[in-house]
Amino acid sequence: MTQTLTTPLPVAPADSRRESRGMLLGLAGVALFSLTLPMTRMAVAELDPLFVALARAVGAALIAGAWLRWSRAPLPPRAALLPLAMVALGCILGFPLLTSIAMQSLPASHGAVLVGALPLCTALYSALRGHERPSRGFWGLALLGSILVAAFALGKGGGHFAPADFLMFAAVLSAAVGYAEGGKLARSIGGQETISWALVLAALPSVLLLAVLDPGQFGRLGDAGARAWLGLGYTTVFSTIVGFFFWYRGLALGGVARVGQVQLVQPFLSLGGAWLLLGEPLTVANCGFALAVIAVVALGRRMQVRR
Repeated sequence: MTQTLTTPLPVAPADSRRESRGMLLGLAGVALFSLTLPMTRMAVAELDPLFVALARAVGAALIAGAWLRWSRAPLPPRAALLPLAMVALGCILGFPLLTSIAMQSLPASHGAVLVGALPLCTALYSALRGHERPSRGFWGLALLGSILVAAFALGKGGGHFAPADFLMFAAVLSAAVGYAEGGKLARSIGGQETISWALVLAALPSVLLLAVLDPGQFGRLGDAGARAWLGLGYTTVFSTIVGFFFWYRGLALGGVARVGQVQLVQPFLSLGGAWLLLGEPLTVANCGFALAVIAVVALGRRMQVRR
């Protein structure tokens, strides 16, 4: 017997357009996500972090339920329940709760750079699950981008990580699981349906946890100012549901590993948000790291990813 060697077929124009559209949608989602940490810090400055995390989940679930009813979306298949549960645990409960606690002591700009490890974690989880097979060049650039943001965080922290940094790392791992599972599921049931059903699934445990909160927390809600409620409102509407409408659709079109690299830009958009909303300093070093990471994203888009 003889073996026939074949060469990879060139990417079809339709596939290229589909991938480009996925990158643009992913970028729109990242732009909305980039204000999550500054807005969360505004909220937890006057509101309990557990209340902030649970209230945004319940509020977003009400919006998602209304959208599902309006769009007459069919019930998800039974096979989708486990991925939806992982999205709910990772993106709707885990990430908001961990970041809300961390933002009590970390500046939003410091936490934002740690989120730069999220693309690598998302791609790693997706590869371990067998969803995608990135090339070595892709892995190298993803690792380089993550090293850049980690070095930035260590430099700002005086060469060490604070306890709240580990909460942020746990939040990143939670989000990576939710992003990868949701991105794969969005290919079959749709991006809007994925996040909406996950929110509905998380609604009951969120309500139950709210019910057992210290009643004194609710008595102090009237003392919170407009900035705290603005932060909670933004994270409820844009961070927990609208941003995911764009994000999961982008992942479905362009692939989890490739579109996920757009997230490397998110920390530096968050730095700008922290400067505008919180007055946290924006230095020349911040801009230099931003340019370096954007360059890595551009190069990573050229690397092969088999789906």
